[in-house]
Amino acid sequence: MAVRYRTEAINHDGGTGTAAVTDGFEVNVASPLRADADPAATNPEQLLALAWATCLNSTAQAIVERARRTAVRIAVELRDAPDGVGYEFHVDAYLSAEGADDAETERILTAAHARCPVSKLLRESATVRVHAEPYAA
Repeated sequence: MAVRYRTEAINHDGGTGTAAVTDGFEVNVASPLRADADPAATNPEQLLALAWATCLNSTAQAIVERARRTAVRIAVELRDAPDGVGYEFHVDAYLSAEGADDAETERILTAAHARCPVSKLLRESATVRVHAEPYAA
């Protein structure tokens, strides 16, 4: 199996400070739970949403061969873990396809979710769901 791409990221500061891609960009990070958090900083919830939205929509575009516009929105919630220890993410992906009926949108979503590398990481989680929805420009 050939490695197509590799990257690394590092965080030395936890939920406050910076995180960086080795030999790449650096972002300010802040916990969304802190009242004094820098509003311009990002957090793991946002980064997860961006990563999956980008990957899933790129995969959907490959499936429709760029013949129609698709859109993906991701909602990430940070919730208390049911066992009372720490937190967990609840993540919903919503895919839409311009000019597609409900059945076609569902077919695109199913195919994209099966093929997208981020979906492959997340799809066995009980707190991850995917949904087809009407396209809105």
